[in-house]
Amino acid sequence: MGEALNGLKRSHYCGKLRESNIGETVTLMGWVQKRRNLGGLIFVDLRDREGICQIIFDNDVSATAFEKASDIRGEYVLAVTGKVAQRQSVNDQLPTGQIEVFAETLKILCESEVPPIHVEDNDDAGERLRLKYRYLDLRKPKMQRNFITRHKVTSVARRFFDANGFIDVETPMLTKPTPEGARDYLVPSRVNPNRFYALPQSPQLFKQLLMVSGFDRYYQITKCFRDEDLRADRQPEFTQIDIEMSFVDEDDVMNMNEQLLKKIFKEVADFDVQLPLRRLTYKEAMERFGSDKPDLRFGFELQSVNEVVKDCDFKVFKDTVANGGDVRGINFKAHAENISRKEIGKLEDFVKTYGAKGLAWIKLSGGEVQSPIAKFLSEETLAGIIKTMNGEQGDLLVFVADKPSVVFDSLGALRCEVAKKLDAIDKSKYEFLWVTDFPLFEYDEEEDRYVAKHHPFTSPKDEDVAKLESDPANCRAKAYDIVLNGYEIGGGSIRIHDSSVQERMFKALGFTEEEANEKFGFFIDAFKYGAPPHGGIAYGLDRIVMLIVGTENIRDVIAFPKTQDAKCLLTNAPGEADDKQLNELYLKITPVEK
Repeated sequence: MGEALNGLKRSHYCGKLRESNIGETVTLMGWVQKRRNLGGLIFVDLRDREGICQIIFDNDVSATAFEKASDIRGEYVLAVTGKVAQRQSVNDQLPTGQIEVFAETLKILCESEVPPIHVEDNDDAGERLRLKYRYLDLRKPKMQRNFITRHKVTSVARRFFDANGFIDVETPMLTKPTPEGARDYLVPSRVNPNRFYALPQSPQLFKQLLMVSGFDRYYQITKCFRDEDLRADRQPEFTQIDIEMSFVDEDDVMNMNEQLLKKIFKEVADFDVQLPLRRLTYKEAMERFGSDKPDLRFGFELQSVNEVVKDCDFKVFKDTVANGGDVRGINFKAHAENISRKEIGKLEDFVKTYGAKGLAWIKLSGGEVQSPIAKFLSEETLAGIIKTMNGEQGDLLVFVADKPSVVFDSLGALRCEVAKKLDAIDKSKYEFLWVTDFPLFEYDEEEDRYVAKHHPFTSPKDEDVAKLESDPANCRAKAYDIVLNGYEIGGGSIRIHDSSVQERMFKALGFTEEEANEKFGFFIDAFKYGAPPHGGIAYGLDRIVMLIVGTENIRDVIAFPKTQDAKCLLTNAPGEADDKQLNELYLKITPVEK
């Protein structure tokens, strides 16, 4: 590098120069954003991670530099030495718009071919092309700001943990496959034939063992892996801010984490988080918003009409209530005129993708009640529905009748979909929420058994311990999720620290004593030697940064992400292994049927 630079040393970043630097001789290094040749003058916008500075090559100032500048093109890498001057044509759109640099020397450090994508924020290149040439995509100012923001979040978090007595401990990347939760990424062992490691879905067991080890307060910013179907806010490998604390209850963990979030959002986003954060139980969140991660930036809450319609003449509503189902609606207040009948039809198709059989509706418009179900309802029942829904002229009321899970899923998604279409979301807001008192178990119809809602080490509520085996459906967990603008950004719980309760938990999940010992024996044994009450939380770092920078795509805040089919378009991973590698690992490839 010394030869390439010929002793040149960068004195300033391009984007850091200001009027206070006028008269100074500076050396800048960066990439050519734009070049304009006006005859005796050549203007170059030079870009680095801090911004853009206008460089002027004037034949009268330096003929040598001017001659060299005639050859440069976009994305050439340059070193320029020159004098800072007051800019003649001020550019208020740039922080450096008050100054320019008259070049005295120019060294072309590296030439560039014409890039396949434009290095500018408003480039309309498709995502697959952006990911294939990710190193070019990452040069864009917006992308660089994203990663500077990400760095700030982790930097603030580390300072917070250090100030509050947390210890940073690394846990293994090669662990044991787990039977619960998402699919593991498996790693075959060469030295232990026919045995496999798993990449960690989280450091859960190890961070609990660190509490047994007496570390008291642990944190780690670490990679985790899940082999699951992907969405815009998921990746096969992701980063967690992982936390565990000893001798704590739910309030202790939540209060500490409120302070962490307040500090991050103040220092990184200049947003004052008002404490304490709002809390809703899981039951209330589902009944009011149809989601355990509700977006509170807008209304459109769900409302039950079961009592009004349980004896009505509309068979769909009446039979649903009689069979233990739920009839629930949303009042899109003052939006009757903004949603046409055609659009209502599209909303019906939308809820059907969530398992709903249809969407009933009542439009209060023009002094009338317009509804295809009105003819099946008595005047008394119709008036009761409208009153229960707080309906007024100008409102659109929509309803789903089905089993509760379908009602919540479909209406929960519908309220968000309509809010987006109506532009009813205040995107300047950060609305935080704790969701608490989750079910300890959920029923898995495929496996025909109860599985852990979070994981098998979550503590039941003290008053529900007695129901572990007899009434698992009504056991609640000492679990809490932190939600921001409709996204779960973190989740945690108080853990089981009593070996006898852990054994009962495994039994409730259908594990025999032998199976529990085979899978978790090392963990169960550790708790025989004195485990403190403990609990923690894990944040999705990528998701937090995604929300702070205002993108809806998590790939915008991960340097080298995978596509939705878990491929890296830059490196073409995953790739094939050759026969020698496969033989060393005692593996054979099974042909895939097309």
